[in-house]
Amino acid sequence: MLTQLRPAIVLTLAFIVLTGLAYPLAITGIGQIAFPAQANGSLIRNGETVIGSALIGQNFVSDRYFWPRPSVTADAPYNAGASTGSNLGPTSANLAARVKTDVERLAAAGIAGPVPADGATASGSGLDPDVSPEFAAAQIKRVAAARGVAETELVALVDRFTEGRLLGIVGEPRVNVLRLNLALDAPKS
Repeated sequence: MLTQLRPAIVLTLAFIVLTGLAYPLAITGIGQIAFPAQANGSLIRNGETVIGSALIGQNFVSDRYFWPRPSVTADAPYNAGASTGSNLGPTSANLAARVKTDVERLAAAGIAGPVPADGATASGSGLDPDVSPEFAAAQIKRVAAARGVAETELVALVDRFTEGRLLGIVGEPRVNVLRLNLALDAPKS
């Protein structure tokens, strides 16, 4: 009996060491060497102070800032510890009511015309840090009025922070809201 159990126990321990220790440590080491900023959370800093991450949205609510897409994380908007989608399907009355409320809120804030989809719908994780260039452009008038700046200045800023598709084919054009809002607050040279 021991001759049959011994190989099973040895293989189990070997695979625990291999898949539970060696592989994660190797991948972590490669990540730290090849992509240190990304491996450490893509943190955005102001000097030594961490302001946020380029990968996790933040809840900007002031008219002086561009707003992110809605977040549906459990207890607070953009709570990375509660990352989840709403799991509401396209026929859900709750989803329709939430989207209607968001569209009305945006219309009341001065975003006229059809609201871009990402202005009223949450991402799958509820933490999306980016908005479409269309949603950013729809907010220019509101932000310009709140800051007392020319709309053309904000159009140029949104264009500057618009990232294209990866390799020209993967994903959609996007604007990172945190980086855009930090540029709004940056001293003008």
